[in-house]
Amino acid sequence: MKKYSFTVIVEKDEDGFYVAEVPDLKGCYTQGETIEEALENIKEVIELCLEAEGDIEPVRKEIVAVQKVEVEV
Repeated sequence: MKKYSFTVIVEKDEDGFYVAEVPDLKGCYTQGETIEEALENIKEVIELCLEAEGDIEPVRKEIVAVQKVEVEV
């Protein structure tokens, strides 16, 4: 069994749900009512994504910054 480590991005949507996404795996995202639930769900989705992809190495995207920026228009 091969071990993987992924970066997971969690955002809160307009309905109050937490959306978890793995940038390294195309289409790999889920949601939950809490951060903990979203993270548990994303583990299952990662496994499904990896099973669907076979033994293909995921694309590695280097996240260099996450920053909130305010602008006035």
